[in-house]
Amino acid sequence: MAALSALRAPGGGTRVPEPPNAACSTPDGVDVIAWFKKLFGTSHERVVGRLKPKVVAINALEDELKALSDDELRGKTAELREQLDNGATLDDILVPAFAACREAGRRVLNMRHYDVQLIGGMVLHNGSIAEMRTGEGKTLVATLPCYLNALSGKGVHLVTVNDSLARRDSEWMGKLYGFLGMETGVVVNQQGDAEKKRAYQADITYGQNNEFGFDYLRDNMKFSALEYMQRPLHYAIVDEVDSILIDEARTPLIISGQSERSSDKYKVVSEIIPRLRNEEHYTVDEKGHSVTLTDDGVELAQKLLTGVGVLKGANLYDPENLETLHILNQSLRAHTLYKRDVNYIVREGKVMIVDEFTGRILAGRRWSDGLHQAIEAKENVRIQEESRTMATITFQNLFRLYKKLAGMTGTADTEASEFHATYKLDVVMIPTNKTIVRQDFEDVVYKTEKEKFTAVVQDILEHNEAGVPILVGTTSVEKSAAIAKLLGKKGIKHEVLNAKHHENEAFVVAQAGRKGAITVSTNMAGRGTDILLGGNPEMLAKWEFKEHDRIPEAEPEAFEELVQSYTKRCKEEGDEVRELGGLYIIGTERHEARRIDNQLRGRAGRQGDPGQSKFYLSLEDDLMRIFAGDRVKVLMERMGMPDNEPIEHPWVTKSVENAQKKVEERNFDIRKNVLEYDDVMNAQRKTIYELRQQLLAGRYYPDILDDEGKPTGDKRVVKARQAIIDDVSPKIGAFLGMHLEDPVLPHDADGKPRTLGRADFESSAPKKEKKKKKDKDADGETKALATSKTHKLIELDELKRLVYAGDRSGRFPGWGVVYDFTGKATKVAQVYDDLVELVPLALTEQRERILDLQDRIISSMVEESCPQNRPPEDWEWGNVFEGMKETFGIELEDDVAEFGDPEALAQHLFDLAEQSYQEKEKEVGLELILKVFRHIYLEELDRAWVDHLTDMEHLRDGIGLQGYGQRDPKQAYKKEGFNIFVQMVARTSSNVMTKLMTKVEVQRAEEDDEREMRELMRLAERARRAQPRKEDVLPPGAATNAAEATSDMEPLLTAEMECPCGSGKAFSKCHGAEDEEQPGAAP
Repeated sequence: MAALSALRAPGGGTRVPEPPNAACSTPDGVDVIAWFKKLFGTSHERVVGRLKPKVVAINALEDELKALSDDELRGKTAELREQLDNGATLDDILVPAFAACREAGRRVLNMRHYDVQLIGGMVLHNGSIAEMRTGEGKTLVATLPCYLNALSGKGVHLVTVNDSLARRDSEWMGKLYGFLGMETGVVVNQQGDAEKKRAYQADITYGQNNEFGFDYLRDNMKFSALEYMQRPLHYAIVDEVDSILIDEARTPLIISGQSERSSDKYKVVSEIIPRLRNEEHYTVDEKGHSVTLTDDGVELAQKLLTGVGVLKGANLYDPENLETLHILNQSLRAHTLYKRDVNYIVREGKVMIVDEFTGRILAGRRWSDGLHQAIEAKENVRIQEESRTMATITFQNLFRLYKKLAGMTGTADTEASEFHATYKLDVVMIPTNKTIVRQDFEDVVYKTEKEKFTAVVQDILEHNEAGVPILVGTTSVEKSAAIAKLLGKKGIKHEVLNAKHHENEAFVVAQAGRKGAITVSTNMAGRGTDILLGGNPEMLAKWEFKEHDRIPEAEPEAFEELVQSYTKRCKEEGDEVRELGGLYIIGTERHEARRIDNQLRGRAGRQGDPGQSKFYLSLEDDLMRIFAGDRVKVLMERMGMPDNEPIEHPWVTKSVENAQKKVEERNFDIRKNVLEYDDVMNAQRKTIYELRQQLLAGRYYPDILDDEGKPTGDKRVVKARQAIIDDVSPKIGAFLGMHLEDPVLPHDADGKPRTLGRADFESSAPKKEKKKKKDKDADGETKALATSKTHKLIELDELKRLVYAGDRSGRFPGWGVVYDFTGKATKVAQVYDDLVELVPLALTEQRERILDLQDRIISSMVEESCPQNRPPEDWEWGNVFEGMKETFGIELEDDVAEFGDPEALAQHLFDLAEQSYQEKEKEVGLELILKVFRHIYLEELDRAWVDHLTDMEHLRDGIGLQGYGQRDPKQAYKKEGFNIFVQMVARTSSNVMTKLMTKVEVQRAEEDDEREMRELMRLAERARRAQPRKEDVLPPGAATNAAEATSDMEPLLTAEMECPCGSGKAFSKCHGAEDEEQPGAAP
């Protein structure tokens, strides 16, 4: 007993003697790894060292920029952009750009970037992840690369974890950007299209990660290129990059539509799950997060499902019962693996997902594949109809679309290998501005959760009596509620922050550093908001305004006065808290990811402040129970420790970290598995989306094919057809002439038509003439007369729409190309040149797409029906004749069967198809038939793509069975998925051509005029007959009114009026005469 008591730790815990550290040591005890690091520095230190010379260069410009006026400093933006236009790179102008941004921050925000923040900004600009400790000012750091990269005019996206941070940061840092002449936008949920489009057109756009993803998917479901929200994805900085690119990467973004399948069956199946018992009827693998029916479970499930009338036949695994089996499996997962107030909450009759790492509600997100419906059935809330995927993408493949990607967080190094493997992102640890003095205690482990919570509450009481601010971190909403309940019983005042109280998290977390404050929070709620010792004066002022329904922007002077009053109080209170040891972090459970625990610890000790952290664990915690509990439990039992006495030692902490590493590896495998399957879909999605984008933009960039018909990687150059140039150029001239402020007409003074060319849109220079003698200058010089002419285009937005879509009457169908008129109102000649080059080329490309499509269809038809290895008499001639008729509307002559060479046959069939298309093009008109083609293609493509997504989901559901046949499921999925995709593309191409060549009917303009003429005459006749005749008996008093009405009525058509048909003849001698000659007309 004496030996045991010698191991007692302060506070009643038990310490275990430490063994000598022999790992990586020489016989004399020298740590080899530490020695090498000390000699050469870590990889992070070497990267930082290479960037320091630029920091020196930026500092050297500081005094020079301080001497500039505000306008002169603002003018630096134009200077830097001019340098880029002249060939400089962003790296060339980094030093002056960073220096200008730093000076703007000092003037506008009263915040000067530290040297380490400059290094962080360079790391972000270089496309890496900057790991910066909590409180090091990542929000301010991001302004440096944002400003620099926005100078290129291609847009910068700053991605945040929620809408509130996006709004806050865009408003806060937007002051700096605005001072430098740049626009800032913010994209949030439930935003109008016009507002969102303006936000994406801004130089720097803030927004939540889901919103950027969903907008990308929505853009690729649009039917007009003018409706696109986003520009091409250029550069993104992801704030809290580990949360977005790691934690949320296991769940793909999905846009769904209602499926035809009813969800009523979920309710019926869910009711039988409680009758199944763990271990007997199913087994739960908590490590693998899966549940499996046993043989007894399958037998009982079949009986129960038969009893409720759901099962067809007696075998659950019959093909006709696959849907029922799927719902049963999802319902079993819902009941055993997904816990209320941990994985989700129920609010207002809806199941809402809770992010397991941050505790935040994932608004608008639903589990796919029927899992959400199964949980809704379990919770007895309204079951929404099972959805059908319309568009989907993983976060991995979304952010890999950006040409340059960077990120920042306080904890990324533990996931460095995954960042590099998935995103090709390197992690660089940025040194802190001030030395960290936080004290991190070893973990203490209790046998039971009850004893652990008792110790936590006791620790809170002891520190709270001294006035120490305390932040209690939990892993779930459920654990937060348990702690809050215990504190409530003790009568201890506290704040609770979790997914259920998400709205005011920034206000609550910002005040967690006040003296005596106790804040209970799911571990990462409030992430992105610094905890200031003594309180955050600006947040306190905003909260006071909010409580009194006042708006800071409406009363800036009063708000600033309130902030100043709080600043003084917060500073005094902060000094007191520092004397008490700073913020005390209490972790109530180890998270499965080490970086989440590090994030929680990092809330204390910011910018050199003191702080403490300690984790309380129990063997009943999920992580301990699954991975480390047995070893620790044996150790505690061997030492004869009672339940209420904890063990505290580095061995315990190391054991927990090893368990966390195992979970991190498992989660990485899960994300990797999701990504490997989505990579198959991603290649297909890129192909479809690229095709859609080209169709909507009116462009076509065909691949050059090798002898085997495979793409070489090079693009075929399509040159504009001269016939199209000759046809379109006069139309462009007339079009621009009509839309000038002072129109230029396509005819001369005598009314003769003329073609408008570039010379008609050039601005004329002032003419020089000799004035009369009395007006001559003393030196005899001539004076310039103000006879210059500057053309100006009007309604530029409408011009852009007309060029793309045409007018609403249909008389001008538009050219289907996107041209940006911004800033070109007075550059009419340049606009003419651009359009004369762009429009004929785009029309030629679109026409080429139709011909290439015909070529592929015919080649496939001949290859399939007329193989080289079979004689012509054995070819499937019926398929050829039928295919040409159905697809192209061409009746082949019998002598076609005399062809004996497949290539010659294919060329002959293509010539016929091309001739048929040319006739239709001549009949309909080039612009109109291309417009119809685009519409048909998009309609068919979208329908086929949605069906294909469903097919791929079904393929993935069943692909696991391939393992029983000794086949790699992923390889089978890749191969079969490719075959399904190729078939879908071929089927779509055939459907498009069939509709274009056989279903499109031409409605001639003359026929429209005839119909309009007949309608006009019908109305005229009805108006004539409505006039009272002499023999009609009128009601009393109606005669006068009728006479007045008759005298006021102007006839629609008279005999002398020109006939509206355009013939130039009088109505009585044209259509009027025809009307009189109709049978039944009066002689």
